[in-house]
Order: sequence, then C-alpha cells, then structure tokens
Amino acid sequence: MLNWILSKTIGTQNSRMLRRFAPTVERINSLEPEISRLSDAALGAKTAVFKERLKNGETLDALLPEAFAVVRETGKRILNMRHFDVQLIGGMALHRGKIAEMATGEGKTLVATLAVYLNALTGKGVHVVTVNDYLAKRDREWMGPIYEFLGLTIDTIQHNSSQEERQRAYASDVTYGTNNEFGFDYLRDNMVRHVSQRV
Repeated sequence: MLNWILSKTIGTQNSRMLRRFAPTVERINSLEPEISRLSDAALGAKTAVFKERLKNGETLDALLPEAFAVVRETGKRILNMRHFDVQLIGGMALHRGKIAEMATGEGKTLVATLAVYLNALTGKGVHVVTVNDYLAKRDREWMGPIYEFLGLTIDTIQHNSSQEERQRAYASDVTYGTNNEFGFDYLRDNMVRHVSQRV
C-alpha cells in the first residue's frame, strides 16, 4: 500500500528518469532548424568539431544534445528515417548505461545510432552487440551509412572472420558483432603469448 501511494505521489524511478530527460529532448528539438540548414559537408564535419571540443575538456553529456541532433538529421537525410522523441530518450538511456526495453518495430537499431555515435567520438571504439551474425551484418549495412556520412569507420565481426579481419574490425570506431564473438575474442586475447596475436 505504501509503495502504491509513493509511486502515485512522486512517481516510479523510471517516470522520474523520463522527466529528467524531457529538457534534453526539448533542447535537441530546438536545435533541429539550425542543424537542418547545414550543408552535407558542414553536417559531416561536425564529428571533427565534436572531437576537438572533447579534446578541449567538454564532456560527452555536454555534447549530447547537439550530437543527437546531428545524428537525427543525418538519419533523415541518408536513410529517410528521423528519430522520434521517444527514440531520443532511448538513446539517452543507453548512453547512461541503462537498459531501454523496446518492442519489435519500435526502432531499436535506429535508437542505438545515437548513443553509439556519441560514445564513438572518444576514439576508444564502440561495440554493438547482437544475438547472431545475420543481425550484426544487417545492422551494420543498414545503419552504416549514418556513421560513414559522419566520418566514422565501421566494421563487423562474424564467426568466420580471420584474425586480420578481427583486428581491423576492432580498430574501427564502431564494431558490430555477436555476444559470443566478443566474449571469445576477449578470452582468446588473454591466452596469447605475444601482443601481436591479440585482436
């Protein structure tokens, strides 16, 4: 009974988190007219600008509204797919390390582009984990044009990828693969005798 009363008066943890995201969604939406006026070249050049701002001490959270607006505009231009507000919230949840539950057809693959792009700006590489090789390849091919337009490198690890292909994939800004491949690559890397054998 007490839990019910509390959830009705102050809200659930999820509803409070969603309310905290609302001002950021408004900020992203307010940037849309400005970002939509950029030429393709200027839009693609935003990645270098963001990386420079990170180098100068700005945080990913500070870049988030503008970076999400850039990804949204790129998706609209390249794939004719514009992120909805609820998808922006999903991207923010992923960026914060939360789980965003979404049903089939609600745009999980598109949502991931927001958090993946933002975190790839650090230059440390982002791994997108799928459940099978087909989805890894499909999602890389489907969303790859967004990342490539914005100047990021992207690759896929498949079960039959050679060591050289794996090394190249892991050197990319964005790497798609399955939980099995990422997990076993990590285990194999801890058993090699020489650092050059690591992927």
